[in-house]
Amino acid sequence: MKANKLLAAAAALTIGASALSAQTTLRIQTHFSPETLSGQLAEKYVNDVMEMSNGEIQIEMFYSSSVVKSAETFDAAATGILDCDMTGGAYQTGKNPAFQFTGDLMGGYANPYQQMAWLLHGDGRAAVDTLYKQHNMSFVGWWIPGPESLSSTRPIRGVEDFKDWKFRSPPGLATKVFANLGASPIVMDFNEIFTALETGIIDGADAANLTNNIGLGLYDIAKHTNFPGFHSMPADHLACRTDIWEAMPAHHRKIMEVAMDSLALHNATINEVKNAQNAKVLREKGVNLYEWSPEELAKFRAAVKAGWEEFATTPEAKALLQSHIDFLVGMGAMSAD
Repeated sequence: MKANKLLAAAAALTIGASALSAQTTLRIQTHFSPETLSGQLAEKYVNDVMEMSNGEIQIEMFYSSSVVKSAETFDAAATGILDCDMTGGAYQTGKNPAFQFTGDLMGGYANPYQQMAWLLHGDGRAAVDTLYKQHNMSFVGWWIPGPESLSSTRPIRGVEDFKDWKFRSPPGLATKVFANLGASPIVMDFNEIFTALETGIIDGADAANLTNNIGLGLYDIAKHTNFPGFHSMPADHLACRTDIWEAMPAHHRKIMEVAMDSLALHNATINEVKNAQNAKVLREKGVNLYEWSPEELAKFRAAVKAGWEEFATTPEAKALLQSHIDFLVGMGAMSAD
């Protein structure tokens, strides 16, 4: 009897030690505020991960880039200030222009499902992770809200309206494409947009999709937008410092990856619904929504294709761009010429 009790006690200690060793605590920053739809979905991701792991994974989420600026999140995670980055790869184009093609092909994909297909079925996940690991980070997954809509204090009916249009631009390819079309891009942090619009520093913004623009309050000032969106469809990412990621138990890593794939589906579908609903609401409130003609869209996409070649200046960037193009051509979404 005593031996049985000793065995039971030893087993309990082993289980307790295993449970203790399986604990993972992560500090993650996102640029989204908790009030936006994307902020709410980020919270859902946190709750899903903690529930699926039975509390073994604990996440402290910092919203609205409250620890460091949005573009600094990647480095903050890589150097230990944070553990993971939930912003986007295009913020890191200063390190290597290849980061542009880990997040936004600008007009290459028609919808988030095509872009996710490259990640899941076109060897995209491995290609992105290879680049991230060069910078002490490991790629976990994407979530894509869908095509974005510009916000503007003046009409944006076609390419001609971009001339002398001062707008907030994310870093990367967008600055080249819009500048080549006559606009004046100003790179600024995501959370500085509202004040810049309010004070007239900028005429408009390339910020987010219709629904998240509403959450940011942009249409309180900017009464012109385009819908459906076409110019940009960035993938927000989750990436974690490589030593942290590789030290996690395999089942923790799998939980976080699968939860990201789930987040991607929920994100794309709810944004499709919300954007359509919010388009009706904005029209009723007097906001002008412009649907670009095929001719104007063709002008923009010609500028984008030129921008791709201009921007892909490193071997990594050229390889990633070619991977996207091969995938699009292969499924008939882009011509081979």
